[in-house]
Amino acid sequence: MKAIIACLVFMLALPLAAAAADKSITLPADNQHARLEPGPHRDLTQTQCQVCHSTDYIVMQPRGDAKQWAGVVTKMIKVFGAPINEADAKAITEYLATAYGPAK
Repeated sequence: MKAIIACLVFMLALPLAAAAADKSITLPADNQHARLEPGPHRDLTQTQCQVCHSTDYIVMQPRGDAKQWAGVVTKMIKVFGAPINEADAKAITEYLATAYGPAK
């Protein structure tokens, strides 16, 4: 009897699992105000940062020098687990300090 119940549960769950596998979510594009400024390493920054969040989070940050942006990038890696290697982190920091530095 237990085998029949287990078989029935499996047969009922299988279509539900298949239906769940077909679902996907398409996120809307970022607003125009969230477009990253042009500059070296812009594409790398956009690609790496958008793994976790939209570019809104970048453009809304207070402008800062390389030290401030290095702290932000380090926090994203160490606290939030962003999968960014050391070379990319340096390039992203350079881009952010140049495009969103205090002089802009």
